[in-house]
Order: sequence, then structure tokens, then C-alpha cells
Amino acid sequence: MTDPQIALMMLGLFICFVFLGFPIAFTLMAMGIGFGYYAYFDARRMWRAFDRLDEAAGTWDQWSTWIEGFFNNRIFDLFVNQTFTVMSNEVLTAVPLFLFMGYIVERANIVDRLFTTLNIASKNIPGSMGVAALITCALFATATGIVGAVVTLMGLLALPAMLKARYNPSFASGIICAGGTLGILIPPSIMLIVYAAAANVSIVRLYAGALLPGLTLVGLYLVYVVGRSILQPSSAPRPTDDEVPDIPMSRLIFMIVTSFLPLAFLILAVLGSILFGLATPTEAASIGALGGIFLAVIYRAMTWRRLRESVYLTARTTAMVCWLFVGSYTFSAVFSYLGGEQVISEFVQGMNLTPIQFLIMAQLIIFLLGWPLEWSEIIIIFVPIFLPLLRFFEIDPLFFGILVALNLQTSFLTPPMAMSAYYLKGIAPPEVRLTQIFAGVMPFLLCVFVSMILMYLFPQIVYYLPEKFYGS
Repeated sequence: MTDPQIALMMLGLFICFVFLGFPIAFTLMAMGIGFGYYAYFDARRMWRAFDRLDEAAGTWDQWSTWIEGFFNNRIFDLFVNQTFTVMSNEVLTAVPLFLFMGYIVERANIVDRLFTTLNIASKNIPGSMGVAALITCALFATATGIVGAVVTLMGLLALPAMLKARYNPSFASGIICAGGTLGILIPPSIMLIVYAAAANVSIVRLYAGALLPGLTLVGLYLVYVVGRSILQPSSAPRPTDDEVPDIPMSRLIFMIVTSFLPLAFLILAVLGSILFGLATPTEAASIGALGGIFLAVIYRAMTWRRLRESVYLTARTTAMVCWLFVGSYTFSAVFSYLGGEQVISEFVQGMNLTPIQFLIMAQLIIFLLGWPLEWSEIIIIFVPIFLPLLRFFEIDPLFFGILVALNLQTSFLTPPMAMSAYYLKGIAPPEVRLTQIFAGVMPFLLCVFVSMILMYLFPQIVYYLPEKFYGS
């Protein structure tokens, strides 16, 4: 077999191991080292230590020399260098800080206050409870960026309230599932940090570019919720005074000040300091982490147990992301050295695609990968395969990254592997069936596709803010 054929076999075996359920990070490292041992095998370099042995050398000297020669393969140097590169990446430093902010906010008892306030404030809007749930999901998802946490917490808080208010179970479930995924796209998104590190794109410009597409998607969700509530009132009945009581305006303002404004101010402070150049993403993330602790203390939700849980979950998730990067970098380096990247590049270029056709093909592949894989694995492992082709098709990596972030919304919403649906089903009342949840997310899935089409037709949705803030 030629080296390129071995590279393609390497990629095929990796996909097989993923579907068999092997841990992805360690599978990447093992395959990278295993195939890299073959790729970088140099018998003269590895066994030249035997030249120093004389004929009288003992068994121990021979064995120790053999072991030294066995490990004298450049793949181990590559693995160490890639590990050091990942651990010293300044962009990735922001990941644990944003994660910590999210886990602290999740435990600060803010969400229940926020949902209650928005529910009362939007009482006269059609589908008011759905609108309140969606806005709460958007704010909470933006603060945490952790889909499972948002869907689970909002499922415990908002779903029973909507079902009690006689909302259609499918409609209510779709709102929570779709709203919970918004943290992948809306800054300060952890996914965008990971993409920036993988694609070597400015995270500041990426955040600016993602803001309008994120708000566009939220707007489409809200239009659907309000529109369906008007056209089909039985799916979202207006709340009664017993379900959502009328309160004095002064009391409502106080509730908004104490529940909505603190979280909104924290998000705007973090995001604003990044977009206006007042702080780097890492510095802004540290401000956000400190602000999360402050909010937890103010709301009297800070306990030693919650702090310990937040630190533990932050360390676990950060380690997962970092080891995925180490494995991906090692795997990609060996794959490219064997000629696999060149084979794929020549194959795609030989298809004579237009840039728009290439974008559609790439997004279709990412859409399909979203069924079995998490967003982190797609961004770190598979997106780098497309990155070298962007220059050939004259596609801006920033625009491609925002498209990918939008596309990854679908990975959590598309049956049969819609993880948001499974998160919600795990805590939903027994009468809410999984098929109802699947049916509820489909209209929101259509909203995602509409937002992607709008980006294709009007690229300025992505470019307007980066050009406004930082020039073309």
C-alpha cells in the first residue's frame, strides 16, 4: 500500500472506532502514535545506539539499548511538541474561565427568577410563556454555553409550567430544546473559541461576526412562537390570572432589576469588553468568572459544595477539550505527512465545484456528522480537513466558522440523534413522549436552515459588525 492509501485507511479506521464507542480523544492519540510510528520509522536513527555497544555487552545493556532505540522515533517528539503547543495556546486559556462562569451561574438560582419575571412581563404577548422560556434559554445559554445544562434546567423549570398552562407538549418541548442550543452560536461561545484556535482566526472578529446571525436566529424562533400562538391559540393558551398574576408596575420593575439586569449586565460586560478592545477574551473570561461568583454570593447561592462542583466540572470539561486537541493535532500531522490531506484536497478540487457548491457540500457533511458526534469533536477533528480548501475556493474562514456554528445547532435538534431531545426526555414528565419532542423541534430546525440561507444570500449579516468595529 502507498502512504496516501494508508492515510485513508487510518481515517476509515478512526471513523469505525468512533461508531464502536471508543473514547475519541484517546483513539486519536493511539492511532496518531501507531500510524506515526510507521510514518516516521527510521531504522538507522532508531538503532544506531547499538553501534556504541561492544561485543562484551551484557544482556541488560542490550535490552536497555533496544528499548532506547524502540522509543527513538520522531512520533514521540511530535506528540510531546503537539501537547506543549495545545497547553500553551493563549486562545484556549479562555475556555476554563468561561466554563467556570457558566457552571457558577447555573448554580446561582438566577434562572428561576429570570423566567418568572419574563413570564409576568410578557403576559399580554401571544405565547407569552413560550416567549419567556425562549428568552430565558437564550440568556442562560449565552452565559453557560453548555447545552445539556440549559435544556435540563429549563426542562425542570419551564416545561412543567407550560404543561400546566395547557401548552401543546410538542410545542413546549421544541421551545426548550431549540433555546438550549443557542449558546453554541451566540457570544461569548466556547465553540467559537475552539474554532478560532483550530482555524487560527481572530476570536474577536469571530465574536463580532456571530452576534447578528445569533440574534437573527433568536428572532426567527420568536416569530415562529408568536406566529403559531396567533394562528393556533390552542397550542399556547393565554395564561389566566391564577397562572400569571397581575402585579404593580413598581413590583415588576424591581423584579426586572433584580433578576434580568444582573445576568444581562454580566453578559454585556464580558462581550462588550471583548468587542470594544477593552480586554482580551481571556481577560474578559476572568471578569466573567469573577462576576459569576459575585452573582452567586449576592443571590445567596454560593456554598462550598457548589463551588467544588463548578471547579470539578470545569476541570473535567477543559481536560476533555485539551486532550481532543492533542489527539487531533497528532492525528492530523501524521495524516498529512502520509499524504491523506493532499489526496482529499485534490479529490475535492477535481470535482470543479463553485464556492457555493463547496460550502453546501461541507455543511451537508458537518450536518451528517452532527448525528453521532459532539460539536467539540466535529470542530477539532473534521473541520480542519476543510480549512486548507477554503483558500482554494476563496472562502473567508470567519464566514465558514459562523456557518459551522449555525449548522451545529442542527446536531442537537435532528432526530434520531437529537441530544437536546434526550436531555429533555430524561427529566420530562412521563406523559411527554420522545416522538412529541422530536416533532416539536422540527419547525425550529427549519428556522436554522432559513438562517443559513439568509447568510448565503446576505453575507453582510456576518461581516457588518467586524467591518464596523475593526475595518475590512
